[in-house]
Amino acid sequence: RSVSILKGERIALNFLQRMSGIATTTQKFVRVLQGTKTKILDTRKTTPGLRSLEKYAVRMGGGVNHRFNLSEMVLIKDNHLRIVGSISQAVKSAKESIKPGVRVEVEATSIEEVQEAVQSGADMIMLDNMPKEAMKEVVKQVKGKVPLEVSGKVSLRRIKEIASLGVDFISVGSLTHSYKSVDISIEFLR
Repeated sequence: RSVSILKGERIALNFLQRMSGIATTTQKFVRVLQGTKTKILDTRKTTPGLRSLEKYAVRMGGGVNHRFNLSEMVLIKDNHLRIVGSISQAVKSAKESIKPGVRVEVEATSIEEVQEAVQSGADMIMLDNMPKEAMKEVVKQVKGKVPLEVSGKVSLRRIKEIASLGVDFISVGSLTHSYKSVDISIEFLR
């Protein structure tokens, strides 16, 4: 019996350390935003085969799961736009090919792209690596019409400032790809 426990000890510890690291990192981001309405989102930048566990760890740290897979929400990114040609056409095509209730989010890098996304009926807009002044203008124009998410160059130092602009969500890929594992050990008692 003891041999079985010892065989599984390292594997169990590795999982516990990794998931605790994700939850702890998430909690740091969430604490900085206390008192604001902005929520911390995770991304799909997860370890292959461990997405469910890593997203669970984000929730335990107080974060919100953005989407688990492509069936939950369509995210139109720059590569899609290069193929389709425009945000309007991409949103139209997406909405024609998805099940009712599946939302469409558009990644935007400029105020003009945000305006086109709103006019096209996007359900959510991701402001990707957008300068602060542009984000301010977007919030002024769009707040209340469609949820706004900020992504790119997000750090603990910047999130309070980003949240103060009035965005709804800040997505943080580093929650699941750049966390520090928590040092945990198991001690057996006789």
